[in-house]
Amino acid sequence: MRVIAKRTLREFWERFPDAVGALKSWHAEAVAATWRNPAEIKARHGSASILRDDRVCFNICGNKYRLVVKISYKNGIVLVRFVGTHEEYDRTDVEVV
Repeated sequence: MRVIAKRTLREFWERFPDAVGALKSWHAEAVAATWRNPAEIKARHGSASILRDDRVCFNICGNKYRLVVKISYKNGIVLVRFVGTHEEYDRTDVEVV
């Protein structure tokens, strides 16, 4: 998959250094993946939440942080829409960002 906006991930792990390993690992896995549908993501990431509009929420660092992406399965593109703390996630409409 092509991941757009690694910079967003980098800016986040600069603020929260404990997330660097988990986000780099997620990024490497996403780049190597060929996800064709949400079921393939759930099979690998059981704690991921499948949202409307082809969005997926991944738990990062044991659910301390949340990562929301929008996926174009047909085109193989993952667009980072949100990365933040659990509290920031609760205050954000992730189906709109």
